[in-house]
Amino acid sequence: MVPKVFRNGLVYLLLLTALAAFVFTSFSRTRPNVPEIAIADLAREVTAGGVQRIAVKGNELQITYKPEYKSTSAISRKEDGVGLGDTLKDLGVPEDKRQAVAVEVVAPSRWENWGAILGTLLPLVLVGAFFFFLMRQAQGAGNQAFAFGKSRARMFTGDKPTVTFADVAGCEEAKEELQEVVEFLKEPQKFAALGARIPKGVLLIGAPGTGKTLMAKAVSGEAGVPFFSISGSEFVEMFVGVGASRVRDLFEQAKRNSPCIVFIDEIDAVGRHRGAGLGGSHDEREQTLNQLLVEMDGFDTDTNVIIIAATNRPDILDPALLRPGRFDRQVVMDRPDMKGRKAILEVHIKGKPLLPDVNLETLARQTPGFAGADLENMVNEGAILAARRNKRGIGMSEFQEAIERVIAGPERRSRLISAHEKEVIAFHEAGHAVVMHMLPNCDPVHKISVISRGMALGYTMPLPKEDRVLYSRDKYRDELAGLLGGRVAEEIIFGDVTTGASNDLERVTKLARQMVTQFGMSDAMGPLQFGQREEMIFLGREISEQRNYSEQVAREIDKEVRRFIDEAYERTHAILSTYKDKLTAVAHRLMEVETLDMTEFAAMLTPAPAAA
Repeated sequence: MVPKVFRNGLVYLLLLTALAAFVFTSFSRTRPNVPEIAIADLAREVTAGGVQRIAVKGNELQITYKPEYKSTSAISRKEDGVGLGDTLKDLGVPEDKRQAVAVEVVAPSRWENWGAILGTLLPLVLVGAFFFFLMRQAQGAGNQAFAFGKSRARMFTGDKPTVTFADVAGCEEAKEELQEVVEFLKEPQKFAALGARIPKGVLLIGAPGTGKTLMAKAVSGEAGVPFFSISGSEFVEMFVGVGASRVRDLFEQAKRNSPCIVFIDEIDAVGRHRGAGLGGSHDEREQTLNQLLVEMDGFDTDTNVIIIAATNRPDILDPALLRPGRFDRQVVMDRPDMKGRKAILEVHIKGKPLLPDVNLETLARQTPGFAGADLENMVNEGAILAARRNKRGIGMSEFQEAIERVIAGPERRSRLISAHEKEVIAFHEAGHAVVMHMLPNCDPVHKISVISRGMALGYTMPLPKEDRVLYSRDKYRDELAGLLGGRVAEEIIFGDVTTGASNDLERVTKLARQMVTQFGMSDAMGPLQFGQREEMIFLGREISEQRNYSEQVAREIDKEVRRFIDEAYERTHAILSTYKDKLTAVAHRLMEVETLDMTEFAAMLTPAPAAA
């Protein structure tokens, strides 16, 4: 086989030859701007005695006139194989006139000879180059056909780690689980001496943005071993057998570089439950999964290759993939709590100039439910806002606005809102805030605004005192009342309601129905759960709910949902009627300044017990 460097050299030589032929041909044909005349006109000028000299250069005649006849020169052409004298004689030029003209035969120059030769070779070179490239493309296509079943995993050597456990914050339990994997890769003899078997596979489970891929990179960086990274979707192609071939090739590469780590991101793309496909059970994806199962725990598994996979849909994975011996451990990467969010913020603010007013603990409290990716985006948005305002550091105001941008979207100050609509929005948001402030189980109000963000015309932002895992019935009852505060405020002040409460009503209805059908918080219905949610595993999402109760029970459920909402409505109406003056004061202040913070809002309302 011809080495690649020589094949490339031949290509460059052909191109250089073609370029030289083109240049030489162009130079050989380049001449001054000399007019060309017909041979009959030349015969008339010779007969008139105006021609002094004719230089014969092949078939080209270079004419020099007498100064008194014409100051310019010209060229003409004769027939091939016929002498100039015979040509002029045939055209009727007298003998004495022909002899009066000096005729000189000029040989072509070396450049012109080369130009003629290369001009002849140029078409041949171009045709040869075309066929060479055509054959090379065909050969490349053949090589690609043979390499179609090769693995597309990217290999990273572990000698220069870019991510370590120090770069991962907010998931200490997950790091402890994976630390054993790192120790096995560094000191396998310590485990072998005790007869321990290291987990062959670790499945990282968590919501999007919780740092599953980052954690896998950190394991590779800590262990200092080769790291193969591939996505689950890169195995499956339209051709049957390609996915299984790529799995075999991936594990062959891993065995040659063991000890090493193989990371499969989004494994649910290839590891879905078998037999659930709409197109039958024996498809390309299942063949790929079968090969993966064999490679992870088949006959030839005595290797130091550890599989780490990540997914946010563990419920749709095949049970054979999750059994001990394949993915022995399932490490949950949950959304961080307040302490974890603060640690993640400390990682992301490294190298960024901060102003003295930045309080990371307050930012962590303001971002419940944020994953690591959300916090990173929030810090980046804050830096962008500070740069937009030409500030030398990032302040607390930029971070708080970045939080609101992530939650609700950017401000829309250009939206045209009439004075009456602005007043309705102000009373709507003031209604939410006053009710939430008066109820003991609602989170404290952090900010109220009538500035549009995203699809919201205004918003009331609560600030939880602490992260919650369990929610009580009283907490949900107060939440229902707080959500209805905007609609009730519109009804009390204006005697009418608007469409601004549509999202509030949707959330109220959903929460009340969950209290009855899922959480067993209805005394009339008892501690039962109604309705069984069904999923199509192949489609990967919840698409329906099977009713496992009668029509009479359905009516009772509807009555209980209505009762919860009616009770919340009555409580909200009583609170806003009692504190109507506070509601009006907050709304008028909102129309003036558009935004109220926690301190100013709390000063306008005196703490009061919740209305019954």
